[in-house]
Amino acid sequence: MKSISKLLPELYLLSATLYYWSLTALVFNPVAIILIAVLLFQLVKQKPILGLVIASVILLINSYLVLALISEFRDVNEASADASNLILIGSLFIGLNLIAGSFLLYQNLKRCVKTPQVLG
Repeated sequence: MKSISKLLPELYLLSATLYYWSLTALVFNPVAIILIAVLLFQLVKQKPILGLVIASVILLINSYLVLALISEFRDVNEASADASNLILIGSLFIGLNLIAGSFLLYQNLKRCVKTPQVLG
């Protein structure tokens, strides 16, 4: 059980990427394929530096998405079900991504501190 809990951020990000791929309705989606390949490689190899890069990219992208969500919500003139869904679902998805990215960053920082010879 403990080893599965260490893989939860990667597993969540993998499932979020699969969900994103299903929403695009494209069979060949190079962005999703590359993300899935990198996340699967990280799941298997558990490279601390790659984990730090993935976590940093996830955190940066989702920080941008927070600003995009706020900008989109400011364009809504009247309260409606669509506006409520935008805020609720968007905030939940971005929030979960930020939490997963933060846990991934924390785990890989701990690994880098424990094994400082990861660069060689």
